[in-house]
Amino acid sequence: MTGNHKDTSITRRRALAVTGGTVAAGGLAVAGYQSAFAGTATETETTTTATASATSADGACMTLMSSVTEGPYYLDGALVRKDITEGKSGVPLTLRLTVVDATDGCTPVPGAAVEIWHCDAWGYYSGYTTANPGGSAPAESEDGSTAADDTYLRGYQIANANGVVKFETIFPGWYTPRTCHIHLKVHTGGAKEDGTYEGGKVNHTGQLFFADDIAEEIFTLEPYARHSGTYTRLDDDMVYDGGGAVGGLLTLKPVKKADPSKGYKGSLTLGVDPDAENTGAGGGGGGTPPGDAPTGTPPSGAPTGTPPSDAPTASASS
Repeated sequence: MTGNHKDTSITRRRALAVTGGTVAAGGLAVAGYQSAFAGTATETETTTTATASATSADGACMTLMSSVTEGPYYLDGALVRKDITEGKSGVPLTLRLTVVDATDGCTPVPGAAVEIWHCDAWGYYSGYTTANPGGSAPAESEDGSTAADDTYLRGYQIANANGVVKFETIFPGWYTPRTCHIHLKVHTGGAKEDGTYEGGKVNHTGQLFFADDIAEEIFTLEPYARHSGTYTRLDDDMVYDGGGAVGGLLTLKPVKKADPSKGYKGSLTLGVDPDAENTGAGGGGGGTPPGDAPTGTPPSGAPTGTPPSDAPTASASS
């Protein structure tokens, strides 16, 4: 589906222990990421921070955006890089996110660090590769990639003079009981150091969401189709508040309308208050996977997958 993309910024390592699940004879042909784009009540409550989801044509700030929990799969120490795939197979996704100051007419915030993390095509997160995604899926180690177990599909980008960051990744899969989503944090006041981002403070913690019709079409394709089970739609998700862009719903444009496997471009504007600090507690639950998949003992409030000994320290929010 996608071509091979090499990331030389990290040392590759792959845990080969099979924890359950099967793949068809011949294995999964890993396709990696190839850039397809030129140049460029319980847990349903959310809290609101001084963040805006978009700007109008004249630059005035619009409705504030919801802030939610960072969830149980956050890890400190993600790498500063544009391509976060590390060879993980999936439909290409380019994210273009614009950070603006919601307290100052939505002027750009150059130097803001946007951090994202999300699951792979089968619902597994790096650092928690044995955590059960629900339904039936091959073990994460059976994907055939050379991705490092503690870093794939995580990364930072530093905003340019226009407040813009771009990531090259893949369309996320899903895990029970969550809908398809990407986690994010916006940081200011820190700096790049030793390949990651250090210091400063978090101004916003949120999640990005995908329209049901697009997600469900993607999930019929390989390798997503190897994960079977009941997918949670937006209206039933414990975190998404139904607010459209205000709630984190991405604007998505296909690279080629007749062929969704060619990928999508996703965009959203994130307004922040550079003087505010967000703890990441937020509203809504992270969604811990259930115990009916073949990949390990189910968690009770936290993922079962323990990051490798050389992984970044976990900062979990239950």
